[in-house]
Amino acid sequence: MVGPEAAVVTAREQILADIRTALGRAGNATPAPLAPPMLRNPQMDRNLYISLFVQNLEKLAGKAFIVPNPAAVAPMLQALLKDQRAVASNAPFLAACGVTGLAQVESGFTEPEALRQACATAGVGITSADYALAATGSLVMLASPQEARLISLLPPVHVAVFPKSRILGNLDELLARIPQPAEQTSSMVLITGPSRTADIEQILIRGVHGPGEVYAVIVEEENS
Repeated sequence: MVGPEAAVVTAREQILADIRTALGRAGNATPAPLAPPMLRNPQMDRNLYISLFVQNLEKLAGKAFIVPNPAAVAPMLQALLKDQRAVASNAPFLAACGVTGLAQVESGFTEPEALRQACATAGVGITSADYALAATGSLVMLASPQEARLISLLPPVHVAVFPKSRILGNLDELLARIPQPAEQTSSMVLITGPSRTADIEQILIRGVHGPGEVYAVIVEEENS
């Protein structure tokens, strides 16, 4: 008969004991520390980053425009927006490009409720992008007072305007730049093409959980 003082081994403990035995470890052994992560930065010509980013974005049904300088951004957006009302983030680069001066663009929000109401009724959300990843066609958004994440998520169309210098090769290069994202932002979002989902019959639908259209405006020269 087993006395009441006998230890009861749970299923979890038994599984862990079996794993330790298979690895040749004693019950009280301390695991060796993990090796540092290996980041693989792409070995390619940075001049190819734009074309690779555009190629991968458009594979995902996004659309990219390349303009020569900041002065060319506002006229291009004017044609893209047509009569739609837009809300823009407080990113300094957008102001430098003249985006916030367009008649149908609202910007300069400081109150969360006013921003939410504007995003809920706007047809287009315009942001910059902290980075873009050529390997996947992704936009990298770091939430901040200048870049409210709601602008890139709530309106049905998202337009990101950024200089080509912000295009990195891949996620490894991004993490080499900012190894601890949580130290500088409450949220880092990677946007890879328009929002999409599929039902049980695998019928693809865009725009259910975010913008159904995503545009990238890449500025070749930062100074006009």
